[in-house]
Amino acid sequence: MFSSLVLLIAFVLCVPHVVAVPWATHGNAQFSPATPRYASQEQHASIKYRSVIPQLTWLRDTAIEKIFRLPSKVTKKPNVPGSISRTTNIQLPATLLAKYGSDVVLRFNLSTPAEEQALAEAADTLFVDVWEFTNNWADIRLREDDVPSLLGLLPKSLQSAYSHLMPDLAKSIYQSYPSMAHADAAFPSKHAERLFTPALRTSTVDGVDNIFFQNYQPLSVIIPWMRLMSSMFSTHVRMINIGTSFEGRDILALRIGVSPNLPSEPTKPRKTIILSGGLHAREWISVSSVTYAAWSLITSYGKSPAITKLLQEFDFVLIPTINVDGYVYTWENDRLWRKNRQQTNLRFCRGLDLDRGFGFEWGATTQSNPCSESYPGDAPFQAVESHRFAEWAKNETENNNVRFVGFLDLHSYSQQVLYPYSYSCMADPPSLENLEELGMGLAKAIRISSGEQYTVASACEGAVSSKTSGHAATSRMETGGGSAIDWFYHELRVRYSFQIKLRDTGSYGFLLPKENIVPTGEEVFNVIKYFGDFLLGDKGIEKSISSDEGLSEKPIKSELPLGVMEEGSATPDELDEEYEDVNWELKRRRRS
Repeated sequence: MFSSLVLLIAFVLCVPHVVAVPWATHGNAQFSPATPRYASQEQHASIKYRSVIPQLTWLRDTAIEKIFRLPSKVTKKPNVPGSISRTTNIQLPATLLAKYGSDVVLRFNLSTPAEEQALAEAADTLFVDVWEFTNNWADIRLREDDVPSLLGLLPKSLQSAYSHLMPDLAKSIYQSYPSMAHADAAFPSKHAERLFTPALRTSTVDGVDNIFFQNYQPLSVIIPWMRLMSSMFSTHVRMINIGTSFEGRDILALRIGVSPNLPSEPTKPRKTIILSGGLHAREWISVSSVTYAAWSLITSYGKSPAITKLLQEFDFVLIPTINVDGYVYTWENDRLWRKNRQQTNLRFCRGLDLDRGFGFEWGATTQSNPCSESYPGDAPFQAVESHRFAEWAKNETENNNVRFVGFLDLHSYSQQVLYPYSYSCMADPPSLENLEELGMGLAKAIRISSGEQYTVASACEGAVSSKTSGHAATSRMETGGGSAIDWFYHELRVRYSFQIKLRDTGSYGFLLPKENIVPTGEEVFNVIKYFGDFLLGDKGIEKSISSDEGLSEKPIKSELPLGVMEEGSATPDELDEEYEDVNWELKRRRRS
């Protein structure tokens, strides 16, 4: 049996080029890990697309089933998230009951900044876990015995302005784990208490080859899956290493892209878009959405002209989880763990918040208690994984001929598209109008594809700490300094930097049922397609982002007779790009 499985895998890995790649007039060049970007040989302008051979598709699926020990046949379920039920007589593990048996999640409705500040201070005093917040509500996890203490610290207007989001948290956590025997692991069939999220829409597609996406997957399955993808689709996929975590695990990513440029053409920086997930370990839907987006890009190349065009123009770096240690810990120990697993100065309080550990405006982060869920550490980039990620990104731009043009950081939950800045609402980003335009477009792409509503806002809204020096700002449930989107936007000059908070709006929170894996992944895939189309524009070049009104320091372009160019001078596109760079830098300096 073992030898036949080895032969089966070997055969599948030997025929990657017939699955989803276009015909080429020459042999396909193999990628070298030492090169900063990679390309196939010249392709004919009129590409003929190959159809997938059914037998090889079946063979590939069989190999995946054997390798990952997943069920070969998946019974169709009703298109109602959480409609599958387990047996009612559930015996919860003793360790789970000990940790979460008496915990509840409450939603507080906030009407005024004073109420938000009072709730933030009370949460800080009692060290409760703030799950999520917007400008009009906040979700808080705490022990049921501590509810009277919390209410006692709040004004009267808030003492009755709350509802039970999850009255039995331990049971909800238990049902979020996939069963070892592949039994249904979903929520009870009736949700009279699920009043905070409208009925979530399921996808009309089957999730491509959705065996892998029938459930959330642990890191021990995700990494072999990534290796399999890079082996089967080696014409346009390469597995790369971002760095090493605190506990010594590799932070792995898939680099997807192919350039049609001829070898004789001058080498230009390869425009690259990052899609990352899992900065916070418990946000499993962000991890599955990155893998789903990767699968969709990989298998659409050569079949979809639009995706093929995107992969010729851009490289996509997809990182399922940056917080690899924390993600493993959520599977093996604590489903609701958020931070990394780094040691702090308090032995019994481990972990740093990776999304508060980046170097830009780190001082705006005021949380100094190592036991806090948003503890950023004692210095910028003290969190090992944040440091490795930033080091890798800087090295790519400085030494590997890469130009990052987009950063999409996936989180959950609340269904929001957020743009910089996170640390303060008093400072507008230089390209505010363009960020708003693209943000609205991303939300619209989701709404058109799935019907789900995502709001668009600055990451600072309802997110500015009252302790931020120099500003009389409102309070927030979490401080906003040191965020990834701010650092990539301001320090690395990635002009389109977004944090996208995925499904849902609170009924399930971090424990989103598995039925949402494919539809949420489809939403992210549509975001990527819109994002790429926005950058390409109508003529296949980046849209100008230098059209902001009121720019007094506009550089003057040198003028030559029409159609005349100096010898050795840059092309019009290169001049436009340089002009935009100067414009953006002038505005950045003026507003910083």
